[in-house]
Amino acid sequence: MRTEAINRAKLVFTLFDVDGNGFLEADDFELMATRVLHAVPTADDAAKGAMLDAFRKYWNTLVSELDSDHDGRVDFDEYTACVLSPERFDEAVNDFAEALAGLGDLDGDGYVRRPVFVALMTAIGFRLPNIHALFDAFGPTDSDQITRSIWITGIKEYYGPDMAGIPGDRLVEELAA
Repeated sequence: MRTEAINRAKLVFTLFDVDGNGFLEADDFELMATRVLHAVPTADDAAKGAMLDAFRKYWNTLVSELDSDHDGRVDFDEYTACVLSPERFDEAVNDFAEALAGLGDLDGDGYVRRPVFVALMTAIGFRLPNIHALFDAFGPTDSDQITRSIWITGIKEYYGPDMAGIPGDRLVEELAA
């Protein structure tokens, strides 16, 4: 497992630990889902439902795979053991990636515009300079949009335990604000 993958997982863990108690819990995922859905109020109900389902599946995968003491909480070590294990987490990541990119593709044309991408990534908690660096790394078109499929691929790569030098690494880099 690469250091870059651990750093990416640590960042997401920190962002998803909404109450900052050092554990992920169901309430953290519900709150995060609410934030993300509010970021794109004009998204259709099907896309919003898919996103909510994906957040819940993400949580349910973690808790079912890791919560051996049944306390309803997942710590960082447990989290990393699951999300960086493709055989345990690929299905949840795939659903999450499809739902998030689908939520960002407001008109269903296969593209996500920068303002929508920024709104969604800001709602998750990523830093603005890093969000723009990631969007730029995805190679936007002249009309400042990326394909939905490139974002899906980027999300899947983000959770790859052996991935380095990927666009998603820009989310953990220290960039000038």
